[in-house]
Amino acid sequence: ETLFDALDNIEPPTRPLDKALRLPLQDVYKIGGIGTVPVGRVETGILKPGMVVNFAPTGPTTEVKSVEMHHEALTEAVPGDNVGFNVKNVSVKDLKRGFVASDSKNDPAKEAADFTAQVIVLNHPGQIQAGYSPVLDCHTAHIACKFAELLTKIDRRTGKELEAGPKHVKSGDSCIVKDGSQQAHVCGDLPTVCSSWTFLLCVT
Repeated sequence: ETLFDALDNIEPPTRPLDKALRLPLQDVYKIGGIGTVPVGRVETGILKPGMVVNFAPTGPTTEVKSVEMHHEALTEAVPGDNVGFNVKNVSVKDLKRGFVASDSKNDPAKEAADFTAQVIVLNHPGQIQAGYSPVLDCHTAHIACKFAELLTKIDRRTGKELEAGPKHVKSGDSCIVKDGSQQAHVCGDLPTVCSSWTFLLCVT
């Protein structure tokens, strides 16, 4: 069997078309004669012209006028498509990289002041305790966060609880933390939006 045969035999991934729309914004442009055009990759669901979308965590709700990919108009965009879409009566200043577009009529994305996450400390000098402030990267979001509370230390392979309420963790440890954003609210759909990732990246 050749390499080409092996590639031909790969089953295409199942696209999460049946899930609610989630589209993290990569950038936002002001295009003359068209207007405001957010761009990003559809992670789940379907984006169509005429759909009323909202932008979490703190953006507006508006109508999608058109959707394009590689300068071609689309009747719908599906997971995996990198698209630009023109929105109605919205300024570029109202939208930011890291916002998440969703269907306002079908399980819209919501803001959250905090969330719970499993963290693996890969390499960090010294100890990490409550109050530690890393930067969280999830898709296009880049957010200053704070470990409000270390809930449990767990076995990184089995997930079994090793210690409740640890005072600190160090390199090689895994733990469950209550995390809060230091800059207003974050999109409360991190597990949904980041479902294609195996982790959330936190850096100092």
